[in-house]
Amino acid sequence: MPIFNTFVLASASLAALLVFYLATVDITENLSPQGCRMSWMSPSYIVQADFNVSWTPLANRYSLSLYREVGWEHNEIQGTPVLFIPGNAGSSHQVRSIASSAARQFYSAPYAVASEFASRTLKALDVFAVEFNEDLSAFHGPTLESQIAYTSYAITYILSLYPPGTTIIVMGHSMGGVVATSLLPSSDISAIITMSTPHTLPPARFDSRIDHIYAKNQLILTSDPTPIVSLCGGATDMMIPSESCVLPTVNSTVALSRRTVFTSALEGAWTGVGHREMVWCHQVRWRVARAALEIGAASTSPEKALILDQWLRDGHTLPPTPVPASAGFTLTDPEKYRLMDEATHLVIMSKYLRGSATFLLPLPPARKTPLKAVILVGLGSILSVGPQKPVPLKVSGYMCTPGEEDPVCVPMAPSLLKLMPNPSPGRPFPVPEEGTDESEGVVVYEADIPLIVGDEDPGKRWFGVHVEDGNARGWVVAGIAMRDYVVEAPTALSLLFKDSEVLWPDTSALRSHFIFPNLMSNALLVYKYSPITPEEETWCSDPLLAPLLSHTSQPVETHYFPVGPTNDRILLHTHSNAPYVASTAPRRGLEFVVYSSGAVGCTTLGFTIGIDWSATLGRLASRFPTTLVAWSVGVVAMILFTAWGTADQGALLRIGLTTFWVVDMPSVGESLKYYGRYTFKRLLSVSLVVALLPLPVSIYVGTGGNFFFAAIAPLLLLIASGLVAYLGCWLIYLFNCASSARQLPHLIPAAAPGAAVIPLIRVANADGDAQEDKPLDVPNHEAQRESLQKYRLDNHNHNMHLLLLMTCLLPLVAPVLAVWVRTLFTAGLTTPFDGDHTFLNAAPFLVLVDFASWSTGVLFERQR
Repeated sequence: MPIFNTFVLASASLAALLVFYLATVDITENLSPQGCRMSWMSPSYIVQADFNVSWTPLANRYSLSLYREVGWEHNEIQGTPVLFIPGNAGSSHQVRSIASSAARQFYSAPYAVASEFASRTLKALDVFAVEFNEDLSAFHGPTLESQIAYTSYAITYILSLYPPGTTIIVMGHSMGGVVATSLLPSSDISAIITMSTPHTLPPARFDSRIDHIYAKNQLILTSDPTPIVSLCGGATDMMIPSESCVLPTVNSTVALSRRTVFTSALEGAWTGVGHREMVWCHQVRWRVARAALEIGAASTSPEKALILDQWLRDGHTLPPTPVPASAGFTLTDPEKYRLMDEATHLVIMSKYLRGSATFLLPLPPARKTPLKAVILVGLGSILSVGPQKPVPLKVSGYMCTPGEEDPVCVPMAPSLLKLMPNPSPGRPFPVPEEGTDESEGVVVYEADIPLIVGDEDPGKRWFGVHVEDGNARGWVVAGIAMRDYVVEAPTALSLLFKDSEVLWPDTSALRSHFIFPNLMSNALLVYKYSPITPEEETWCSDPLLAPLLSHTSQPVETHYFPVGPTNDRILLHTHSNAPYVASTAPRRGLEFVVYSSGAVGCTTLGFTIGIDWSATLGRLASRFPTTLVAWSVGVVAMILFTAWGTADQGALLRIGLTTFWVVDMPSVGESLKYYGRYTFKRLLSVSLVVALLPLPVSIYVGTGGNFFFAAIAPLLLLIASGLVAYLGCWLIYLFNCASSARQLPHLIPAAAPGAAVIPLIRVANADGDAQEDKPLDVPNHEAQRESLQKYRLDNHNHNMHLLLLMTCLLPLVAPVLAVWVRTLFTAGLTTPFDGDHTFLNAAPFLVLVDFASWSTGVLFERQR
């Protein structure tokens, strides 16, 4: 029986796994909720029978189809070619949502081109899709290479159906995006759109050939000029860590051709999206389809990049035309402008929006404190930014100064211009199974107000808000806000013990920017924002814009959260600075902006910021499963080598207060006792020290020596050791092992020293029971019998240790077998014997596990 501390170790490990599981469920539901409308279509798939073995031998294994929306479009080739590539275990039928949306956008009615496309040179999309028969490409390098080769031939075939010079748009989901990237460089590819693709880190690192493909793709992503957009689902995607979805930083020559867009920031979507849901989420699929339609008419890479930015905008960059076309104007007609009182906001409700007018907000003398001009517009647009279906209302910002007689206004270039959501107070955001409508959203405009330098006296200055085409729809709010509030007090270590409370500097501000420079930004850490609101029965019952928190954790990632009494747990998280993913521009600090229209009853008194432990544990659980399996194997190897050293050389073995000099092979239970009592304690200290070393993020636990996360290594070691302890106890009492051990003293010795035993060969006795082959010339003396029984027990202990090791290796070997069996159905007897995943690599483990489960003969004997 294992001693008490071994039992405690196993129990603690199982309890920790249960806690991590519950935490993972928590982040799935609360960290980045999903609000997607289901998409509907009338699909049909036309198999391209002419793409056969005359093009590639892989045509016997894979196929190519053309999607057509039944009753909406003709079957003939007629438009811009697009190729969809499914991912690991994916299907070509996943193309139906995007292809259906493209058809129903281009045609307003069956076979009738929509008016917005009829007057332009745009064509419909001919969407092809490759069928990989749900191959497991994430685990098998040769399978991934076969898919790349087949897709390359498929593009050649597709373009042979079109006039010379035609290019194709490639879309890839999950590992299909890796296949798409591998096709570059190619003059035949117009643009690439990937969805939930792990670009920088393989989801399963079981095959060296996959690592070679990823290394090649990294060079492509940093140098090839082909426009590439990567759509990431964020924390909602539990199949890949979304930090691996972020495209690597590139030089300025190809920067315009690379964009990473998180769906939480995608204008008009503003939702987390799951891995499989990415291809059918309506808020995403119609924008991808529209971008592909528009790219069909573009001829240069910059034009395509602008189109991708227009239809897949996340607001992190300014639009192509960030200032009005006019150079400015002079306010000569007093009836056309209005001077506002100092320190007041401009609020124009819908019923007062008529025609055009200019409103002048006095600017305070800003000599030291930076100020920002802010405009919020509901339903309308500012410059080129607005909802998909905006009202005619248009607003722009100007810097106005006194002229010789009348105020003169010049355009102010915005520092930020984007579309934000406008959640309804009291309702969940995003709305489950519904999300956001295309006509919703608030445009936010920010511009830096120049500081007054030295003794300069610029006189009066105004921030001019020009409103035009008002038709009693929409609303406008504008004002002056401080640029930021820096909160130095809390640190990540201080939040371990107590949340930090921050009072609101200006409860009526349209924009409040908070910066916590001493907090840590890491994918493993989740902060909790809890608002402090007045105790009122009705809070913010009818606002223009209820308080909305915008958290931008890195240049490509933003999340939005409604602030209010019903949302007292806002989880601020990021996908930057993550384990095993190198970051070229590591970020530090936490910052967010809270926007509000300043309506009465919508103010907050302050907030508390702290660490959300449930969500943080959930993030840990989703980042280290492979590490945990590998460390478990390492623990077993440590136990095995210690036991072999004891058996080969003899050693002092301490059990409790008693010390034994042993030369026999200890049992698994005895090995677990020694490990749990002595080795484990030493390894805990060693693991902690190594975690503090500034190692590359690609090895060990991937934290680069960060002191805050050093405890992860001992925690992983604890869980791995506990799993091994539990597994060892389970093996000891497993029926066939435990029963054979009980029978050892009563069985005739089956193998003398030097006897050979052949795996998988068993001899039946007179009763029909299987037993090992045994010599017949063993003397039946009591002393010899006891010696042989001891020898047989020693061999049994050897085998039990090996069985423990083989069982721990099963999680690493199982993908090999899964790929082998799966590929037998699609590739016959060729691919399974190719690459790192040939089943012959796994066969020895199967033989040893089976053999060790029943043999009492020595498996490996040291040569002396």
